[in-house]
Amino acid sequence: RGPGATNASIGVHTADQGSTPMILFVGQVGRSHRGLEAFQEIEYTSFFDDLAKWVVEVDSADDLPRVVEAAFTVAMTGRPGPVVVSLPEDVLREVATTQPGPPVQIDERPPSVGDVDAVNAVLAAAERPVLLVGGGGWTTDGRMALSRLATRQDLPVVVTFRRHDLFDNTDDHYVGEAGVGMPPAVRRTLVEADVILAVGARFGEMTTGVYSLFGTDGKANDGQRIVHVHASAFEFGKVVVAEVTVNAGPNAACRALAAMQPPAVDRRTDWRVQRRAAFLETLDCPPQLGDLDMGEVMAWLRQRLPPDVVVTNGAGNFSAWPNKFLLYGADARLLAPQNGTMGYGLPAAVAAKVANADRTVVCFAGDGDIQMNLQELGTAMQADARPIVLVVDNSSWGTIRMHQELHHPGRVSATDLVNPDFVVLAGAYGMHAERVTATDGFAPAFERAMASPTGALLHLITSTDQLNPRLTVEAARGAVGR
Repeated sequence: RGPGATNASIGVHTADQGSTPMILFVGQVGRSHRGLEAFQEIEYTSFFDDLAKWVVEVDSADDLPRVVEAAFTVAMTGRPGPVVVSLPEDVLREVATTQPGPPVQIDERPPSVGDVDAVNAVLAAAERPVLLVGGGGWTTDGRMALSRLATRQDLPVVVTFRRHDLFDNTDDHYVGEAGVGMPPAVRRTLVEADVILAVGARFGEMTTGVYSLFGTDGKANDGQRIVHVHASAFEFGKVVVAEVTVNAGPNAACRALAAMQPPAVDRRTDWRVQRRAAFLETLDCPPQLGDLDMGEVMAWLRQRLPPDVVVTNGAGNFSAWPNKFLLYGADARLLAPQNGTMGYGLPAAVAAKVANADRTVVCFAGDGDIQMNLQELGTAMQADARPIVLVVDNSSWGTIRMHQELHHPGRVSATDLVNPDFVVLAGAYGMHAERVTATDGFAPAFERAMASPTGALLHLITSTDQLNPRLTVEAARGAVGR
């Protein structure tokens, strides 16, 4: 009921910003007790109003089929998102006389012939186009159509924040992610593009480089033309004013756009090859402080992880490792929160393992991040779902410490962490666990983790002075005032 709903609100917000269809059923006090500040009572409509697409309360057990059908329809129509269904205690005791309805089927809105012609007219004149893809609601068929579109039109592909797995990163058309800590090479790709074809993407804070790209800063963008394709017309003009807008689902849109005629000459190839080469250079990581070099660890993992790996992460500077230094192939998946939810990685990894028992699931977590939901190791044990958990431990709230050093150098306040023994904790939950303190110890430890029938937690000790893969405390302090 109320307290559980406040806890679940983090998941609702995550689904909202991640454009993920979700139905949350939450208990409520009996109908005769509403408005009396009864035990655990919260008025859900006002509480969830800004987080969910719809909040509804069931007034009778006989209304359940209608309400559930409507909830699924709302969650999956247009821009996908969460719906909250409130179930009063006395309604839960009723016996329904109605029957459940059939599964809800949503037909995705396709683009019109005129829409396709308008996109084609803009794209045909482009010499330095970029295909910017993101959002939710993608299917396997849609991702295949996306690949055909990129190949047929010879388009460099940039994914939005943490949407790496929408497009095969090993494909020569993939040129990076527009997200937190956007590499200069990716930013340059977006700045120099003469046409941005955005499909399914929201122009959010991270994707726009904190509202500094695509004319979001109020400055002219040197004639850059923008085409915005989205399932929800409410996204049009919200942040970026596009020359052409197409109200269509991403899968249907890509199927239609992939049939467009390719450019008459290969004038885009040099541009695409150049941007691909620039992206590949971003995978090179400078040497890290301390005995355990995460840059070398990631280079090894790029070669070792299976093609269909599922990677999860929460929020913190540690997330740069899976988000910036892995390549997600056509069969790989990344589960990561667009709203920056700390603690997301571990429960996401458990869920992924439940749904895909035969696949390798690897969770990246920070030492602070994992303690937001460390109890989910118990869920893993209960469900016999055993992922591999990599705890990147710098004994610090790393992101906050980075901003302290950048803005108030040397004034460290409440960001040092005194951590538990994660190896002992994981062992208490029946998991194989090891502490890794040096680079050469990681590979054999990871192989033992892969072979473990209980899942595994590897406690990786990194330097507090390494604020992110490309910034140290010393460098941050030296940068202040420049």
